[in-house]
Amino acid sequence: MRKILSITFIVCVALFSCRKPETTLPSEEIRIDGSGMHLKYVKGFYLLNEGNMGSNKASLDVYTYDDNTYRRNIFGERNPDVVKELGDVGNDIKIYGSRLYAVINCSNLVEVMRASDARHIGVVSIPNCRYVTFDGPYAYVSSYAGPVAIDPSARLGYVAKVDTATLTVLDTCVVGYQPEEMVITGGKLYVANSGGYRAPNYDRTVSVIDLASFKEIKKIDVGINLHRMCLDRYGMLWVASRGDHKGSESPDRSKTFVVDTHTDELILTLPVPNSNMTICGDSIYVYGTEWNSVTATTEKSFGIIDVRSRQLVSSQIITDGTQDNIKVPYCIAVNPESRQIFISDAGDYVTPGKLYCYSPKGKLQWSVTTGDIPGHIAFF
Repeated sequence: MRKILSITFIVCVALFSCRKPETTLPSEEIRIDGSGMHLKYVKGFYLLNEGNMGSNKASLDVYTYDDNTYRRNIFGERNPDVVKELGDVGNDIKIYGSRLYAVINCSNLVEVMRASDARHIGVVSIPNCRYVTFDGPYAYVSSYAGPVAIDPSARLGYVAKVDTATLTVLDTCVVGYQPEEMVITGGKLYVANSGGYRAPNYDRTVSVIDLASFKEIKKIDVGINLHRMCLDRYGMLWVASRGDHKGSESPDRSKTFVVDTHTDELILTLPVPNSNMTICGDSIYVYGTEWNSVTATTEKSFGIIDVRSRQLVSSQIITDGTQDNIKVPYCIAVNPESRQIFISDAGDYVTPGKLYCYSPKGKLQWSVTTGDIPGHIAFF
């Protein structure tokens, strides 16, 4: 009897430890009419769909310019031996060298793939991981450190230093509460601390880490509930605040801040709502989706900031009136070669979203259905 039970156990383990290809949701190829473009440097992009929390539905799409084809949900087919596919909540995606890194927040890991074909290489286990950035032979990953839960007594977060050759965590540096995006410049790493788990007592600092010692050397007081970051060519760090979610009438509404990385001082506050932004040349493309907890409505806005004048120079990114098609802007990216503008729509957050491609002048060129909650783009 014991022998029979042992055999049964072995069979069960074998069945569940290797997901067969036929059980994988198939990918889907979508031909994009009129999107043909032959670029010298940019061949396409990956799009990471977050998937609704708890659903284990993070997914990966890819678009290639040479054949004008958008391929949905490619990870499972290309990696049939990865048991739970990509995981739960895809929070960031970057290409560094020949590798593609996807930060899978609620699965507590960074999935590392070949950038050429999204084939699995390995994973780095980091609890409640959020964003990734790189410098030399290292990847740096922000982590909330604790479990996914609103908690006024939540612990401080940290940044993990990862050896990209061995995919091992070499060190950690404690920063502020619930750290988000990061930027590296001048031998220093800057990280936006949100304190989102401690609402309404948000964090309001940017931590500065000296990379040589991997120690926090300063906290810059900026604004509440910080999230996004980008660096311009003049050494100015642009930082987004999600605000207190009480809408445009709140003194602590979403704003855009500028930190001078030469002095590590806050030098400017712009009353520009900022849920997400991307920089291309001297222009920052930004949108705001401010949830107003008082009126239970979302206040939506778009804009372009000139980094030289440090002013909002346009309240439009989309110029053909099609912005009304976008229910919930959720991702923004600009092709650095063609200057095409990509904006995703999360829709209702539980069904497939949309990706819209606009010309540099803001005219709609094409759109496509994505996975659930299309959130992050990496060009290759």
